[in-house]
Amino acid sequence: MVRWGVFGTAQIAKVCVIPAIIKSKNGVLQAIASRDLAKAQALVAKHRQGIAYESYAALLEDPEIDAVYIPLPNQLHKEWTIRALEAGKHVLVEKPFAMNASEAEAMAEAATRHNRLLMEAFMYRFHPRSQRIKQHVEQGALGQISLIRSAFTFPVKRDSSNKRLFLQEMGGGSLWDVGCYGVSVARWLLGEEPTTVSAQAVYSESGVDINFIGTLRFASGALAVVESSFTAALQQTFSVIGESGAIELPHDAFIPWEKDATFTLRGANDEHGHLVTVPGADEYQLMIEHFAAALQGYAQLAYSPVGSVNQMRILDALARAARLGEVVQLGDMH
Repeated sequence: MVRWGVFGTAQIAKVCVIPAIIKSKNGVLQAIASRDLAKAQALVAKHRQGIAYESYAALLEDPEIDAVYIPLPNQLHKEWTIRALEAGKHVLVEKPFAMNASEAEAMAEAATRHNRLLMEAFMYRFHPRSQRIKQHVEQGALGQISLIRSAFTFPVKRDSSNKRLFLQEMGGGSLWDVGCYGVSVARWLLGEEPTTVSAQAVYSESGVDINFIGTLRFASGALAVVESSFTAALQQTFSVIGESGAIELPHDAFIPWEKDATFTLRGANDEHGHLVTVPGADEYQLMIEHFAAALQGYAQLAYSPVGSVNQMRILDALARAARLGEVVQLGDMH
């Protein structure tokens, strides 16, 4: 069994990842660390598994821990990822991978230097529905892909619980928080990197984007549109449109929880198409099990830190395009 340590008590850890570790077939919760020891102790007591540490550094000193999950605020990803790798731990780090491409490169280099696994936690890729859609695209069921549209938007109250989302120094903004999903899904489904990007945004008084639209152009001729927002009603969907068909998802595209998941498959001239249903699954558990299997040598990581470096380069370019109102060339990222 892979023995996991978790940094902090973020909502994503409490609700999604810690339960996934406990349910996983090849992992066990070894420890939780928090600057507020009582919070870590409460989680350990709730799950009756693991031990509590009052600092992240103390957790890294535990020789019984094989891998750590880092859901800390964005500005702490680089520091604690590198410190964990240096301590001999394998690392699963929350999206976005880092604050920028430069930080991402340093993290990837540290993983290579210390011969440890490092992966960004894009859990949606492990869901059976996502895998089915990827298979349809790869097998040519939609023909040559022309367009990918994605949207992840939700209204956010500006209170103390959401402060990090509105602070530049904490990596705030809708593009970094949820727009990254749309960039990721376009790159994943197309299997290539964009050559140019453009964007427009509305900014808060603190300077972070709160309403964002970006476009990506790929060498194959495909275009992708990414929407993210803290001021728009809930959207959580994507669609893939090819010359001979299209796939459209409901508003649970990235986080369908464990209920049955659906998508609509349409022909080239079909107004309605037919609904495809995929049995429910815990995509967080599948991600945890995949990472553990890779650590144990039974699988190769589904995607490497190099891909996450490229992801950050694209996010940087989109942010620049929106600020300057220009098309940004990305160059060769292969």
